Amino acid sequence: MKLGNKVKLLAVVCAADVILLGGLCRTVLGNRPVHAAAGNGAWVQEGGETMERAKGLEGKCVALTFDDGPHKECTAQLLDGLKERGVRATFFLMGQNIEGNEELVKRMHDDGHLIGNHSFSHVQLTKAGARSVCQAVDRTSMMIEDITGERPQYMRPPFGDWNEELECDVGMTTVLWSVDSLDWKLRNKNKIVKRVLKDVEDGDIILMHDIFPTSVQAALELVDTLTRQGYTFVTVDELLID
Repeated sequence: MKLGNKVKLLAVVCAADVILLGGLCRTVLGNRPVHAAAGNGAWVQEGGETMERAKGLEGKCVALTFDDGPHKECTAQLLDGLKERGVRATFFLMGQNIEGNEELVKRMHDDGHLIGNHSFSHVQLTKAGARSVCQAVDRTSMMIEDITGERPQYMRPPFGDWNEELECDVGMTTVLWSVDSLDWKLRNKNKIVKRVLKDVEDGDIILMHDIFPTSVQAALELVDTLTRQGYTFVTVDELLID
């Protein structure tokens, strides 16, 4: 694990709870800093307490995550490619895109991908009001549960727009990211791949979107390239430590 100047802020703190992941260089639990210990996948909290990396993970691990779907064509192509490669990813679904794509959601679940909540529509949640946010998130969770039989435990707010009040009200584990592919902006497979490969490290969570053909192409090329480099792909629940 490389430790540099880049601080990967992937924790949302609510009361005394904090989420850590493999690529995290530093976060804060209350007033107590937590530092990554290079090379052994553990974190040493000031005072000597050690928090282990998620059990069963060995070598370099990375999580591919996709927002804004499902998309009838792009998500289907992505699921095909991931299945061919034996890779599982994490999908943060937007409620308004689920209707009509129920079979894709079921397929995600059956293929072993982790399904999370991306609210019902792509709005800034901190400006929507806690009651409206909770209703939108709950509506999306119910849609996912009706299809898969499982209620999602993880969510990613649109734009990463979040705060501690919403975290406590919604009651779900919030997952942000450490590598932003900017696929929505670049819309070019080679540029997306180059950007991610430049920044990716052990333990990273990569942000992509499964609603653009170029994103699907880039994601599958990234899987092939990073696999050759010795990376294992995991879902965010395998990477995160509560």
